[in-house]
Amino acid sequence: MLINAELLLQYQRCKRRPFLDIYGDKSQRDAPNELLRKLQQDKIAHQLSALANVTYDQPNYSYGNWENAEKATLELMQRGVEYIYKGVLLATYSEAYTLLSRPDLLVKEPGQSHFGDWIYVPASIELGKRPKQEYQVVAAFHAQVLATVQGVAPETALLILRTKNTSYAVDLFKWMPRMQEILEEFIQVLELPNPPEVFIARQKCNLCHWYSQCYAIAQSEKHLSLVPGVTPIRYTQLQALAITTLESLAKTSPSTLENLLGFDSEVAPKLVVQAQSALEKRPLTLPYPLPIKDITFTAPIELYFDIEAQPDLDLNYLLGVLVVDRLANTEQFYSFLADKPEDEELVWQQFLDLVWQYPEAPIYHFCVYEFDTVKRLAKLYRTPYASVRPVLSRFVDVYEQLTQSVALPVESYALKAIARWLGFEWREKEASGAKCIYWYDQWLETGDRTLLEIIQSYNEDDCRATRRVKDWLVNFFQDEYGLRRV
Repeated sequence: MLINAELLLQYQRCKRRPFLDIYGDKSQRDAPNELLRKLQQDKIAHQLSALANVTYDQPNYSYGNWENAEKATLELMQRGVEYIYKGVLLATYSEAYTLLSRPDLLVKEPGQSHFGDWIYVPASIELGKRPKQEYQVVAAFHAQVLATVQGVAPETALLILRTKNTSYAVDLFKWMPRMQEILEEFIQVLELPNPPEVFIARQKCNLCHWYSQCYAIAQSEKHLSLVPGVTPIRYTQLQALAITTLESLAKTSPSTLENLLGFDSEVAPKLVVQAQSALEKRPLTLPYPLPIKDITFTAPIELYFDIEAQPDLDLNYLLGVLVVDRLANTEQFYSFLADKPEDEELVWQQFLDLVWQYPEAPIYHFCVYEFDTVKRLAKLYRTPYASVRPVLSRFVDVYEQLTQSVALPVESYALKAIARWLGFEWREKEASGAKCIYWYDQWLETGDRTLLEIIQSYNEDDCRATRRVKDWLVNFFQDEYGLRRV
């Protein structure tokens, strides 16, 4: 059986995925979504950019014909070419497994090898901006196979990331033993009769082509990974105590958990109440809610604020504000949109002009991104501090207030999950922040204005969803604490 770097990369993210990639029914996989396609396109673009000033050779072979591919690669290595793009190397690992290495680049350096007075070191061109463990482990994998082929182990491997530095040197003395441990663990998993247990980790799972299948299993089992706050580390600790069901977690004394790895005196009681909320299907007050003086309220005029951004361009292209005048019983949505990246400063100023028309109105948002972005835009465009500080002082993070005070019977504290639990629906059923990134890219490429209209609709619904959550929160606090603030 072939083990390649991609399988080892995915194993570090999810023990179940590579098992399914090898043994699973491929007809059960999800279709690729727009964001995954965009990431693939971005990686290709990053590779082309990294190779723009490199003269390289590429072995000629048909995909899947790995023995011929390795033969073509070895011919280039014997010739001593400076750079080899998408070479293929093979190494026998045991009777049952062969390691297949396809480093993005093989870079020639001085040294002694089977080929002469030169050696090669592997270089991986990665889309990330920092040298994550998973990248360094994969680099060590390529180095191990390369050592077998050329008869000498390289001292380092290279990562070419999306940063100002051209490359990052991987310390193979440190990462080679860790890679070998992970490889051995992976082989043990491959030899199991069944795939590893499901664990739903939203950020890691959302782009996986097995997500729907795994999520259906998790739901049918009422798996604890669907409980917000149950991380892989915490789940391992719960398993050790035989706490594997919603009922058992809901009945657990917080003192039993608070000294475990991943827990403390604040996390433990919150997690137990979260399980109770899911079990009873109703919101519950957390053990240590916010002080009453810090709880949100209803104001005569309220602003609801949401941003759409394009991270690859470091661009905040849409600042949306819903103005709710409760005295006049009116609502008005303002969509400050940058048709092109250079218009960001214009929409920033339009946003400031609007919010200064309502100098007393609280500005509600969901999560810290809007607050941090306003500070960044103010610095970027050298906005006077006196014009920004009073605006920031009016920001109210609905997410922070809710998650510090209430447990909800939801699987996630993302805006969509909470608002949908409250009965709110987005007009664009499949829209998401990730898809908006893709749509804005498509707008810049095609000029199809309907894409911008979809994004604007989604952004407005985000503002209205934030309002729905905030209004529910006010009512909940009033019922719980008897608050009556106007």
